[in-house]
Amino acid sequence: MTIKEQIKADIKDAMRAKAVAKRDTLRNIQAMVKQIEVDERREVDDSDMEKILMKYAKQREDALAQFKEAGREDLVEKEEAELKIVQSYLPEPMDDAELETALQKIIAEVGAASMKDIGKVMGTAKSVIGSRADGGRINTIVKRLLTN
Repeated sequence: MTIKEQIKADIKDAMRAKAVAKRDTLRNIQAMVKQIEVDERREVDDSDMEKILMKYAKQREDALAQFKEAGREDLVEKEEAELKIVQSYLPEPMDDAELETALQKIIAEVGAASMKDIGKVMGTAKSVIGSRADGGRINTIVKRLLTN
């Protein structure tokens, strides 16, 4: 079952269980998928779904930070719940040690020696690691590895 089919089935389950937060979150994701399918006139596959889910999760994290800063605990709870739902569809994120090992292999593969080669490393890392690590984390570790 694809991620898209899983989300569709989970929306039905959430409706039956009267889980409003889950239903609404999944409908928002489904709307993002529909928008891409209509705009680009193509079917969304699992790799596209991971990108969509990562984008949605990033939006939730940004909103969460803003609501915490503003002291809006009611909205903080809502965003945390949405983020938890979205993360359940994403692959397990890499821990720092695992990510660093993968990035060292990528640096060796592309032959990166200095900060000038960060673009090559980042491009390869994004395609290899995908949604298992945030771009900011990847960038931080790559910079540290290339400067040492």
